[in-house]
Amino acid sequence: MPAKSRIVIAEDHTIIREGLRSLLTSDPDFEIVGEAENGLQAVQCIEKLRPDLVLMDISMPRMDGLEAIRRIREHSPDTKILVLTVHKNEEYILATLQAGADGYALKYVSHAELVSAIKTVLRGETYLSPAVSQVVLGGYLEGKKALKRRSSMDSLTPREREILRLVAEGYKNREIAERLYISVKTAETHRSNLMKKLDLHSAAALTAFAIENRIIQ
Repeated sequence: MPAKSRIVIAEDHTIIREGLRSLLTSDPDFEIVGEAENGLQAVQCIEKLRPDLVLMDISMPRMDGLEAIRRIREHSPDTKILVLTVHKNEEYILATLQAGADGYALKYVSHAELVSAIKTVLRGETYLSPAVSQVVLGGYLEGKKALKRRSSMDSLTPREREILRLVAEGYKNREIAERLYISVKTAETHRSNLMKKLDLHSAAALTAFAIENRIIQ
């Protein structure tokens, strides 16, 4: 008969901790070997028991979950860390994973999903709740888009930068043409090229971009 996976629950709310213990002890593959109600206690418990996995909240007294994760990763590197939290904003997710967590699940997951998350992490794989994956992917794609725009900014010609400034200041194509002594058609072409290079599709978007990049104040 295979050995049960030894788990520690680190959660400062007693009712949630008891609920987790009740749920997980009903699974024949798991054994709850310890509990902690704050971050410092979690670190000490894990250093002593060396469990296979710790189910870790982030917001805990005496030592927050992020610092606890760093210390657990340093002193008990073989223990898998699955975060179970209410927080689903990108900053929390990335900070937790950077600190050394192996997975990130939200507290409103079903019993079946929690068990699946634990088993995934115990296999040495990373687990992210579907909602968390969407947040991370969204942030990644937005970051790539912003990087592309910054790179595109460097590719603008001096004339295109001047056009960008004037558009951001509210000038229309005919007014831009008059100020720069160019034809209206040339002004329209410069404006169209700007939008293509920066992947921006309105005067408002160009204005926001110009402010962000300090083309105008």
